[in-house]
Amino acid sequence: MTTAAPAPAPVAGAGAAPTASAAVLTRTLAGLKLALLRNGLKQSSGRKAVWITSIVLTALFAALQLLGLIALRGNEHAATFTVLLAVLWAFGWAVMPLFFPAGDETMDPSRLVMLPLRPAPLMVALLTAALIGIGPGFTVVLFVGSAIATAHGAAAVAVAVLAVPLALLICVALSRAVTTANVRLLTSRRGRDLALLSGIVIAVGAQFVNLGLNRLSKAGGLEALQPVADVVRWIPPGSALDAVRAASEGQYGLAAAELALSAAVLAALMTWWQQGLTKIMTAPDASTIGAAAPERKRGGRAGRDGAAADHRPAGLAGLLPDTRTGAVMLRSLRYAWRDPKTKASWVSGLAAGALVPFVNAVQGSGSVWLALFAATMLGLQMYNQFGQDGPAFWMVLQTLGTAREAYAELRARTLALALIALPYITLIVTTTAWLLGKWQQWAEVMGVSLALLGGLFATGALTSVLAPYSIPQDSGFKNVAPGQASIAWLGMLGSVVGAALCAPLLGLVIALHVTGTHDLLWIVLPLGAAYGLLVSWAGLRVAAPKALARLPEILTAVTKA
Repeated sequence: MTTAAPAPAPVAGAGAAPTASAAVLTRTLAGLKLALLRNGLKQSSGRKAVWITSIVLTALFAALQLLGLIALRGNEHAATFTVLLAVLWAFGWAVMPLFFPAGDETMDPSRLVMLPLRPAPLMVALLTAALIGIGPGFTVVLFVGSAIATAHGAAAVAVAVLAVPLALLICVALSRAVTTANVRLLTSRRGRDLALLSGIVIAVGAQFVNLGLNRLSKAGGLEALQPVADVVRWIPPGSALDAVRAASEGQYGLAAAELALSAAVLAALMTWWQQGLTKIMTAPDASTIGAAAPERKRGGRAGRDGAAADHRPAGLAGLLPDTRTGAVMLRSLRYAWRDPKTKASWVSGLAAGALVPFVNAVQGSGSVWLALFAATMLGLQMYNQFGQDGPAFWMVLQTLGTAREAYAELRARTLALALIALPYITLIVTTTAWLLGKWQQWAEVMGVSLALLGGLFATGALTSVLAPYSIPQDSGFKNVAPGQASIAWLGMLGSVVGAALCAPLLGLVIALHVTGTHDLLWIVLPLGAAYGLLVSWAGLRVAAPKALARLPEILTAVTKA
């Protein structure tokens, strides 16, 4: 799609640049939104199939939700559910664009800053464009079902006719206002980091929702949520839907007040959104402002006579040894902190490793042995070590001339992982044992965890050498380059071998339990630590010469587009 050259900015004494009317602009952006959807389907048959499948599945799910809400009609606590549903759904509208900023091109008003558009007409046009799509349609179905569940009588139906579109506009306006206020963040590297971590946040949130539903079912169902709903009903768009319930019960004054509150909040959101659009359309981006950075002050003798300054990193990184090992460890830790894909992998491993044992422990149905999941998730970070380097691996390759240097490289990467994994696993095992009150199992679980970690480090080093693959950086949702999925799956099979390597420790634990010698279970801890260290050392020794022999193949694999 091509656009005309932007009109010149108005200057003093000259006529203002022509601006599009609200109606024309609304038709243009609505047509643009439809064109984006239509043209997206023309790219490939696969995308068309995904689009049609998503529409069908969403429609089926919406129909089930509608039937479920209609089934609540006549339930004395139906309004409790609909109010909470509306508020939670509005929260989802507010935060989801922050996690998926690239899901809708019309959500980025910074693309229109060069056009002669005024914020007010632009806001109306963007709001109209935002109402086109699967999300708004699903939201309408939810709110219509909520109104049906609580509407009784002609007055309630009349209120519902106002409440449903009002609630929908609040959700959409809230979403666009939040997105506009954070558009500069979302188009930055930190925004891409946020998008990469979205799946982790959603997975963690889903676990807490599941935990809450389990607690709710034990506490008496919707009746237990009545005190919460009495407060939340004053939060739009919950107040708009609660107005339907109030009208059904003849509380017309309360219904009017709740509708007025919802309308006032919508007006406030539109004002906030317009202010954000004005700032985006008029204020310069920091990246366009040239500023000479002040010359850094140099202290000590190096600053006075030009001698070489000390380049050792500050903070905790300065505690690493001033050797090749320290340099490689620092590089690996910086990857984990700065590289979006590596960061996402680390955060997902840390979150999942804690979530599984903790959620089960809180529910009272867990086991200390579930803490092994933490060791598994951290050990998996060892796999495809060279893939995270990407094209920069050729610089690492220049430093690998002997098997000893290859061993030092792999050992340093393993130590960087262990620097985080060991205290993390200790924390997870200790906390899980505390939550369950089973301190007698702490030593044996900790010992097996260390043995498992060592086994995964060993097989991870080997699979990094034998089955490396490229990690695309141009997509937040692809972790394997096209054509390398089978290599990735083959490499992950090494984790099965790594888990099998800790079988001797598990056999020892079982033997001590069967023979009743529970007082000797403490020896599993030192034996597990020694065994894990020995296995990881052996794995690195085997992998080092293979890495040296396969350097060209590794470079080709990790740089594949």
